Amino acid sequence: MIHHEMSDLLPLLDKAVENGDLLVSSRENIAALLAGTNTPVAEAAVTELAQAGEWNELNDRFFKTLAFGTGGLRGRTVGRVITKAEHGAGGPLGRPEHPCVGTATMNFYNVGRAIRGMIAYIKQHREANGIEGKPSFAFAEDTRHFSRDFAEFCAKVCNDHGCDAYIFESARATPQLSFLIRELRLDSGVVLTASHNPAQDNGFKAYFNQGAQLVEPHASGVLEEFQSITEEAYQPVAQADRGSLTVLGAEADRRYVDKLKTLLLRPDLLENGGAKVVFTNLHGTGGHISVPILRELGFDVLTVKEQDAADGRFPTVASPNPENAPALQMAIDLAEKENAEIVIGTDPDCDRMGVAVRNDAGEMQLLTGNQIGSLMAWYRTKTMFDLGILNDSNRGHAVLIKTYVTTELQTAIAEKFGVNMVDTLTGFKFISDKLQKYENGIPASKINGNYRDISEEESRKLRLEYSRFFIFGGEESYGYLGADFVRDKDGNMAAVMFAEVAAYAKSVGKTIAGLLDDIYSEFGFHLEDGKAMVMEGAEGAAQIKALNDSYSNTPPTEVDGVAVSRVRDFAKEQFEDSEGDTLPNAGMLIVELEDGRSFAVRPSGTEPKIKFYLFGKDAPSDDLEASKQKIRDGLASLWVALEADAQARMS
Repeated sequence: MIHHEMSDLLPLLDKAVENGDLLVSSRENIAALLAGTNTPVAEAAVTELAQAGEWNELNDRFFKTLAFGTGGLRGRTVGRVITKAEHGAGGPLGRPEHPCVGTATMNFYNVGRAIRGMIAYIKQHREANGIEGKPSFAFAEDTRHFSRDFAEFCAKVCNDHGCDAYIFESARATPQLSFLIRELRLDSGVVLTASHNPAQDNGFKAYFNQGAQLVEPHASGVLEEFQSITEEAYQPVAQADRGSLTVLGAEADRRYVDKLKTLLLRPDLLENGGAKVVFTNLHGTGGHISVPILRELGFDVLTVKEQDAADGRFPTVASPNPENAPALQMAIDLAEKENAEIVIGTDPDCDRMGVAVRNDAGEMQLLTGNQIGSLMAWYRTKTMFDLGILNDSNRGHAVLIKTYVTTELQTAIAEKFGVNMVDTLTGFKFISDKLQKYENGIPASKINGNYRDISEEESRKLRLEYSRFFIFGGEESYGYLGADFVRDKDGNMAAVMFAEVAAYAKSVGKTIAGLLDDIYSEFGFHLEDGKAMVMEGAEGAAQIKALNDSYSNTPPTEVDGVAVSRVRDFAKEQFEDSEGDTLPNAGMLIVELEDGRSFAVRPSGTEPKIKFYLFGKDAPSDDLEASKQKIRDGLASLWVALEADAQARMS
């Protein structure tokens, strides 16, 4: 590789800034990275792009520095333009040898600073709380490009800084890391994943000692440490003070699987065998746990062979996201061929689960995240009352949790059963934060030993008596949780819970689609639609910010010919949830119309898009089909109006 002198590069960059081709922030960030990195690939790649006049590419890579969003750090690990320096000798599955150079991208420079920032913060936290011994971290990775490299690198950095590290023998689901942190009483953990993002992305999803993603004040503390580290090089501690490395395999998997089985409320429903299921992990980690556990529970599970293999290219799908219908098409085709009743798909790190079911007409029908969550929320609440776990005397201590942009059908279910409903901001870490609050609400004198060691039955009894018992929680973006021994959304857990709903439907002679219609008939038809405008790179980020600011500064007073009855601006106003807890400010606007329709707008915390959430509902009706058509038409009309308004605001 030819090493270019900085003196050749800097005038070229300065000229590009003068000409308006290169952003000032990009120029500053390029200088910061080149001053702090110890790899010659960085300077070679930047020089190559500058000499080729690839200013858009340089702006996309350097217009900002990575910051912790709703899912930690996330960015490209393979550039749109791959330089010869980055490609090097090439890597597995056709990826470049080296990750994408940039301050807004995922590479060893940023990953190294992030894990060192976490180590520094954890050491301070331990010292402030009088905790002795070596700090401990766990690392998991999905099947993406560079995920394994980043995980092993993080473990080595930990050991070099005097911390013990645990790493799985191969790719594992994100929720299994959350479980592991709690089970082994670790200080922290990271999953190297970009969840359901496109193949070129990767990320750094950070967890604290409760097994949940970073929330305040820890998130700001880690970010401050991360930003203060400007150089890639570091001095390891003396050999005698370094940490140990533990590789985890089948035994760790077994403990997680056994805990997942405690989710079953009525195991008797599965005694005569379960349905025929087609499962796809979309080239990710889901098949490692979900397939064996479903088979153990008696389900006849087929997998999509072409999608079984771990492959960070995700070659059989445009997007490895079970929220998107095309991602499940191969599984649906196999279900039709084999006459299976259910299709289950999980995203690459298996924290999300999508489903298709055979309806009363014998056709495969895709369910939305709101529908899947509502089925499980309804079934688990109803069954806990049927079994006497919940009753009139303790229902006030039971709670369902959802995000503000998740269906109000779940609120209607909570109200009918007389249990609490709590809305949180988007990001599962806010649901997990509630779980820690409920755990902390139990008097220490009432817990025999450590909370994490007691049985699910004992834990439930204590929460129902002294605190709040979490029945179920979820978000519209296909994330669900049914117990607090994991503190993040869990695709494996969701597969087990949904399998039980399927077994229940079968026991009462209904399809899952038929069961959902029964719920609509009782609680009223609710329909939601998710839309998004994708705007990538530096220019896109500016457009998203401008559009979001426009809604906040000049909220609509009328939409689709209907007057606005209420606007909630979570960026400017201070709100409390139903438990009286103050919500942090967030870039989200919720607009309610006088005819009962509503919508929310927020920039995605993990992808280059601004999201629109549309909501419609009708009262319970004898004519469900007419109700469905009315609400569908209303949301279609609402989106036409919103899209036109957004275009007008951007122009």
